[in-house]
Amino acid sequence: MTATVFSDVVCNLGEGPSFHPDSGRVYWFDILEKRLLEKRPDRSGTIVHQLPFNASVIAAVDDDRQLVVGAGGLHVRRIADGALTLHRPLVAEDPGIRSNDGRVHPAGALWLSTMSRTAEEGAAAIWWYRDGELRRLIGGLTIPNGIAFAPDGTHAFYADTRPGKVWRIPTDPSTGLPVGDPSLFLDGGDGGPDGAVVDADGLYWSARWGAGAVIAHDRDGREVARLAVPATQSSCPAFVGERMVVTSAQEGMDEAARAADPLSGQTFLLDGPFRGRHDPAVRLGEG
Repeated sequence: MTATVFSDVVCNLGEGPSFHPDSGRVYWFDILEKRLLEKRPDRSGTIVHQLPFNASVIAAVDDDRQLVVGAGGLHVRRIADGALTLHRPLVAEDPGIRSNDGRVHPAGALWLSTMSRTAEEGAAAIWWYRDGELRRLIGGLTIPNGIAFAPDGTHAFYADTRPGKVWRIPTDPSTGLPVGDPSLFLDGGDGGPDGAVVDADGLYWSARWGAGAVIAHDRDGREVARLAVPATQSSCPAFVGERMVVTSAQEGMDEAARAADPLSGQTFLLDGPFRGRHDPAVRLGEG
C-alpha cells in the first residue's frame, strides 16, 4: 500500500472529505481557516473556495447543488458559482459551537455533529436531518467523529475522539433513525478515533489522530488492516473509487512539530484496491 500527496495545500484542520462520483471531484474542508477545497483526481491543482463561516460537512443534493454544514446552519451551495443559501438553522444562537463530522445514511438522511470550539467536555451532539426535519439524537460527547453507516443501513457508528471510544447503534434502514441503544464497538487503541468510513464489505475504516494511520475493523471490532498515512494527525478518510483520500491537520503543532512532520496538513491518496462506497445524496424534501 502506498500513499502519495493528493493535494499539497496545507490545512490547519483538514477534515470532511467527500467524493462526488457524478462530477468526479473530491471536496474537503480546512475548518479553522473557513476554506472548502476541491480537486479532480485526474487533474493537477487544487481549487480553494473561501467561505464566510467555519464548515465541516458537504453532501451532494443533485447535479447542481450541495449541502454545506456549518455551526450557523445547513446551507445549499450552488456548484456553478459557489453561492450559499441558508436552508435550515442549526445552532446559530451559540457562537461557541461549531460543526464537526458528518455523513449521509443510505436512506438519504444526514447525520452531523456539533461541538464546542474549545472542546468542552460533554458539550457535543449528533443530529439527524432529512426532508427539512432536524432532530438531536445523541448528546454528552466532547469531540464527535467517526460517523459512518453499514451498507444496508441497519446500523451506524460514531466516535468520541478524546476518550477514544467508538459506538455502534442500530438504525432503521428506511429512515436512518436509531431503533435501539448504542453499544461499545471500540475502546482505546493507537491515536484518537477521528473521521471514518465503511466499505462495501462492512469494514469500518477509522483515521487515527496522532497515530498517522487509517485502521480497518471488522464487524466484531477486530483490527484487520492498518494503513500508514505520512502525517501524524490523520483526520478523515473517504473512498474515491478503489482508492482512498485522507485529510490531515497541523492544528496545535508548534514550529518544531511541523518541521518534524513536514507533510502535516496535506491531503493524501492511498492506492487500493478498496471495496469503496460513496455517500448517497441527502434528501432536502423539496416539492
